[in-house]
Amino acid sequence: MKKIEFENLQETLYNEKLENGLDVYILPKRGFSKTFATFTTKYGSIDSAFIPNGKDEEVLVPDGIAHFLEHKMFEKEDGDVFQEFSVQGASANAFTSFTRTAYLFSATDKLYENTTTLLNFVQEPYFTEETVNKEKGIIAQEITMYDDLPDWRLYFGTIENMFHNHPVKIDIAGTVESIEDITAEHLYMCYETFYHPTNMVLFIVGAVEPEEMMNHIKKNQDSKTFSEAADIVRKFPEEPNNVAIKKRTLTMDVTKPKLSYGMKCSKMNLSAEEMIIQELSSGLVLDALFDRSSAFFTKAYAEGLIDESFSYDFTIERGFGFAMVVSDTENPELLEEAIRTTLQNAAKDWPIKESDLNRMRKKKIGQFMRSLNSIEFIANQFTHYKFNDMNLFDVVPVLEKMTIEDLKASFDTFSNEDGHTVFTVVPAEKTE
Repeated sequence: MKKIEFENLQETLYNEKLENGLDVYILPKRGFSKTFATFTTKYGSIDSAFIPNGKDEEVLVPDGIAHFLEHKMFEKEDGDVFQEFSVQGASANAFTSFTRTAYLFSATDKLYENTTTLLNFVQEPYFTEETVNKEKGIIAQEITMYDDLPDWRLYFGTIENMFHNHPVKIDIAGTVESIEDITAEHLYMCYETFYHPTNMVLFIVGAVEPEEMMNHIKKNQDSKTFSEAADIVRKFPEEPNNVAIKKRTLTMDVTKPKLSYGMKCSKMNLSAEEMIIQELSSGLVLDALFDRSSAFFTKAYAEGLIDESFSYDFTIERGFGFAMVVSDTENPELLEEAIRTTLQNAAKDWPIKESDLNRMRKKKIGQFMRSLNSIEFIANQFTHYKFNDMNLFDVVPVLEKMTIEDLKASFDTFSNEDGHTVFTVVPAEKTE
């Protein structure tokens, strides 16, 4: 078992790759009574075209199948896994994102029993056509519910505007129509391809004794037989740098219009080192241009163009990246113009000085250090970085070395207006 010291963060991470290929990471946290565990596969909603394990030809599976599979993993022949966790005093959950599916629990007691339950239920699939068909109605209701949420429609509407072909444009849960095509055979095929231990990470953080827990996990894994590991061949379509749709409006039952200004990243063939620099430097650029101390925010708020709902974010994964600036607004046209002007001015006359970078860097490092007090934050972010060949604990060293040139280079990847789009959600009376 490797012991990795992060002296500047006063953290010690333990790691071992087991004989079956499973990567296990354990991060003990002093002073914590709770433990948080995630068992995550590098398989998300965008992985709809691939060559199945043991096959030679590419398949295209129905949209939403990764999310559907996540739901079905909790149902077993002898009952529901949530009940088992509950009896053992644990709170369990799961989520599917664009690039990963995570199963998790938090507990203050019976840590070894709950870890065994987590490993066993994720590694023992049980699907029948009857249970699959039953689940379709449940997930269809979930999809319909999200279709009625204006903020969700705003978010995915912006992504749909940005991308021509990439499957990131498809809702993670799929559509009511697409999930109707899912079969038990589909689920087993996806499971056997993406749920092999070599494609998964087990991460445990909190009140845990590393050596005892690692031995417990190894004993559990040694008792199981897995198929031979195979390279996963994912297939993605070509994606141009320009957006698919420049502007779109959706009418919904809202009292106030909502606007999202999307910016698509143009440089995606990045190494792990380049990706973490891109992620962190883009975040700093957005802070400089749009945070509460910025000239944009001060003016836009004073003029009533934005309110407390205002936010911005940057997302990057292998193969896609984008930024969004979002707010409820009484005047979408003026807000759109204000955002565009801010970006244009930054491109013409770079506003971030060395003193600005030093101030923002200190603030970001402070925020990150505070976040390390949340075991949920650590567990969620760790696998994001791990699956992109990055390390969560490299965030501070990268920030410390960040330069103005890094910020300019990241800004250049999303400042071109060919990659910009606007999506608005408006009340019915605002469509005239």
